[in-house]
Amino acid sequence: MRNQVAFYRCAICGNLVELINRGGGELVCCGQPMTELKPNTVDASVEKHVPAVTKKDGKLYIQVGSALHPMVPEHYIEWIAVVSDKSMQRIALAPGQEPKAEVVDTGEEVDVYAYCNIHGLWKAEVK
Repeated sequence: MRNQVAFYRCAICGNLVELINRGGGELVCCGQPMTELKPNTVDASVEKHVPAVTKKDGKLYIQVGSALHPMVPEHYIEWIAVVSDKSMQRIALAPGQEPKAEVVDTGEEVDVYAYCNIHGLWKAEVK
């Protein structure tokens, strides 16, 4: 079973947090409950947002979108995260970089997330 991570965003200031262990409390920022982000997996923008993963030579090669996502200051992928049952890796990205990452393929099933500063959280499952 993969880690049950969750991502929350503050609707007021935009803070984004990763929850690694559900303890039963409510996450609050700016005096308001934070909103849990639900990852998209399919949409009209799928070709630009859903992580595409290729397994090769013991690595996972990840790119955001089958057609690369734009990486300009107004619209870009902020990070890519790879979550398995034993670990989580997050790769920070910035405008001007390619929306790509490379991680070791442990042979485990993983969830790959990408976060777009405009269109939110996207997810692909890799078996």
